[in-house]
Amino acid sequence: MDVRRTATASRAAEADSASGPKVRRWTEQRWLIDSIIRSNGMEWDQPRLQSLNVALGPEATADINGIRQRVQKLADIAPAFASVAQRREAKARSAEDAGELVTARENYYMAANYWASAQWPFNENCELNVSYNQRKRECFRSYARLADHHVEEVWIPFEGKALPAWLHLPPGPRNGRLPLVVSIPGMDGFKERSVALYGDPWLSRGIAVLVLEGPGQYESAVLGIHASMPAWIKTGTAVVEWLMARPDIDPERIAIAGRSFGTFFATIAMANEPRFCAGAILAPCLEPGCHSIFEEASPTFKMRFMYMAGYTDEDEFDLFRRTLTFEGHAEKIQAPFLCIAGEADELSPLEHAERLFRTLSGPRRLVVYQDCRHSIGGVPATNLGPFPASLMADWMAARFRGASFPSERWYVDASGRVTKTPL
Repeated sequence: MDVRRTATASRAAEADSASGPKVRRWTEQRWLIDSIIRSNGMEWDQPRLQSLNVALGPEATADINGIRQRVQKLADIAPAFASVAQRREAKARSAEDAGELVTARENYYMAANYWASAQWPFNENCELNVSYNQRKRECFRSYARLADHHVEEVWIPFEGKALPAWLHLPPGPRNGRLPLVVSIPGMDGFKERSVALYGDPWLSRGIAVLVLEGPGQYESAVLGIHASMPAWIKTGTAVVEWLMARPDIDPERIAIAGRSFGTFFATIAMANEPRFCAGAILAPCLEPGCHSIFEEASPTFKMRFMYMAGYTDEDEFDLFRRTLTFEGHAEKIQAPFLCIAGEADELSPLEHAERLFRTLSGPRRLVVYQDCRHSIGGVPATNLGPFPASLMADWMAARFRGASFPSERWYVDASGRVTKTPL
């Protein structure tokens, strides 16, 4: 482990929080964040380590447990991930030199995800954020060379720049053109984690995946492409136009899916691009103006989105965030639509998803899990009822087959029982 680099990362993360976006609650409550992390661990606001572990697989469990123990304050996050990333990258190179290509690809994938995770505390394009982004990309390129399926580096032309993405094609023989899902990560998610190392729900069902970091998301923020309503209104069309030129993708079977804040982005993109044949969202962030996530939740959410949108002044951002709404857009969605939500969502109360569904005119299904918060899982309803990721993938596979379905609201209670009512 490079002790000097780790110490530098810790200091840089602290400096970044001071020189990046200015959030009053962050300044006033800064001492509380470290106290909460010491008490509850680094998943005080959402289960980011759990999600990472799912994507990386069982070998990463020891790494994740070590990071969980090491992180005792916010400034520990970047160096904790960076040190593990450095070790995994070295292991990958050694394995590749020895001809152990499966071991190499697994470690390149893990290293890329750890480098990406080390970027999370940075809310400006400082030297370390840019450096970690480059290490992440280099490791994922190496994984793509050795992957058990086709993985392709993609740049979507966009307003004189380009949006970063990775295209994954399912393994095995192909009969004709492939159906594809454009996958939009959440606010703290990133494209390298969005398709699992093994057993990915989309690929396992023969569905290709284009994982996109649209305006403001992760690497796009590093590239200076900021989040805004006009940018996301244009994003869907830019992506579909690029996909239409691919001979291996079925132009009639291009859908979009989003998770967490990616649900809002996916909804806006779909509303303004009618060629998407279906849309599915999980853990929705749909509250117009985003009061709950930016004013009642951890102040890190607001700081992160200010960076994504290119704001440092909070008052200016508060005017901007009022423009974030599905109103005037969702009315245009006529294709099949699925939303999987938690009954007790603290970041975007359920009433906003229900309001969206009153706006939609096409076939739709709203699935609500009893007692579930924003992160869908960890309650009896998700353990005993339909597994959310499988439900989403099966629903989309059925749409690609052309199957019809009734517009319904599903309520999954704590016993796993599903009660269906017409919409």
